[in-house]
Amino acid sequence: MRNVRIGDYLVEKNLITQEQLEEVLTKQKESNGAKKFGEIIVESKLLSETQFAKALAGKLHVPYVDLEHFDIDSEAVKKVPEDLARKHSVIAINIRGRRLIIATDDPYNFNILEDIKVMTGMDTDPVFATHSAITKAIGKCYAMDGVNSVVESVNALRGAIADEDDGSKDRVESAPIVQLATQIVENSFRADATDIHIEPFKEYTRIRIRVNGDLVELMNISSVVQSPLATRLKLISGMNIAEKRVPQDGRFTQTVDGTTLDVRVSSLPTVNGEKIVIRILSTGQIALRKITDLGMTEYNYQLFESMIKCPHGVILVTGPTGSGKTTTLYAALGELAKPNVNVITVEDPVEKNIDGINQVQVNTKAGMTFAAALRSILRQDPDIVMIGEMRDAETADIGIRAAITGHLVLSTLHTNDAASTIVRLVDMGVAPYMVATSLIGVIAQRLVKVLCPNCKKMRMSTDEENRLMKINQSVPIYEACGCAACNSTGYKGRTAIHEIIHCTSTVSSIIAQGGTKEQIEEAARANGTRLLRDNVSELVQNGSTSIDELVRVTYAI
Repeated sequence: MRNVRIGDYLVEKNLITQEQLEEVLTKQKESNGAKKFGEIIVESKLLSETQFAKALAGKLHVPYVDLEHFDIDSEAVKKVPEDLARKHSVIAINIRGRRLIIATDDPYNFNILEDIKVMTGMDTDPVFATHSAITKAIGKCYAMDGVNSVVESVNALRGAIADEDDGSKDRVESAPIVQLATQIVENSFRADATDIHIEPFKEYTRIRIRVNGDLVELMNISSVVQSPLATRLKLISGMNIAEKRVPQDGRFTQTVDGTTLDVRVSSLPTVNGEKIVIRILSTGQIALRKITDLGMTEYNYQLFESMIKCPHGVILVTGPTGSGKTTTLYAALGELAKPNVNVITVEDPVEKNIDGINQVQVNTKAGMTFAAALRSILRQDPDIVMIGEMRDAETADIGIRAAITGHLVLSTLHTNDAASTIVRLVDMGVAPYMVATSLIGVIAQRLVKVLCPNCKKMRMSTDEENRLMKINQSVPIYEACGCAACNSTGYKGRTAIHEIIHCTSTVSSIIAQGGTKEQIEEAARANGTRLLRDNVSELVQNGSTSIDELVRVTYAI
């Protein structure tokens, strides 16, 4: 192996320029050794963590492993104790004969490999993985052992809990209950869940998590534990623990694998106790998505990019709850937020804190509604305004008027498709000529589950399926099966589909004349708009998703 510095190697491979290398080395020097070369490269957005890891693995002649898509052997994991794995950022991922395959971000640290060899009695082979991927894998692979021991501790407390007074402080803050609450959030985050449902029933309490839009059972626990668990979650989220008769809302933060989560909690009294729903929100530590990462087709991407270049007007993103509308808006804001513009948002809730953007939280109890906040915002000399949702006629009217007076307004609405959004605005009481004058365009979107590449099964489409996809002949399509890699669901991850109507002069004149949804849709298609079903049909035909997803996502359209 040639003794070449990693920076020179990156320049040699045309991954960075010589000027960029000099900048990184200067920043590293200024940090006085506090930051590694790789950290600065990633922070400067010259390379992603994965790109840098692959380059480093190539230089060191060590195999690179993508732990996100690697089937880790649980027997191998057990060979290395969790505290050692966390201390040295390593994880055993496979066993080959008498050799243990170790994923590490420092494959030439022979001391660690020697320690593992002495402890396990097995020779070790290092493979390279990113630090964040190893941390996440450690969390996932050792998590269930932690949960099982916590649940055992909680079950051991059942008798003591049943005998105690309902409001006992010891009961709420007993170590197993605290650990259980922490473990539930940790495991849910590691499973890429967006929501956690803690549901009390007569004989047991069910805990489910929402992954890829579907609720999946995480665990069942004793109904005796439900009350102290609910009280613990209410306590840390700032709710009134003595009040169990009315719904309450709260929030808290929790750090999992180095990422600080913003956790929203909602309680609802039911006949068997309080149902708790927890929403896990991304924080500013998780990078904003770029508009190139939204899963748009090339045509839709070009259309969207041209729309956000308009200096004033209204851009609406529409779709049901959980369809990725906020992600799209944040991606647009990330593109628009420059040092020379004033960007203000009004949201309920503020889901992600973004540097350089003034974000306002709606507080209905205090009279800070969307409409009230919007009136104040317009006196703050904004260039770009983002309204979390146009919930009523007043908010819609102020938003449209703001666009006419020279502001760029981004907002969301809950409608089935792009054409319905325009009709909905008119139905809300906004004059058709004002909608026609101010509207730049509408983006309707849905999230579609992506088939697991490891287990999807090919077959030929039927006549009924051809009709749904609007094609004339049978084509190869894939269906979900289920394997260990996708937790037997058949799907792994989601992608977005978009339907974009750009308000050209033809579409604007139809809106001004009070045109119907069908007329707007026809004019948009003539301009090149591809409907949601056209997009998802393409995904089915190229093997990305299943016909079941096409029906689920576009059935009502």
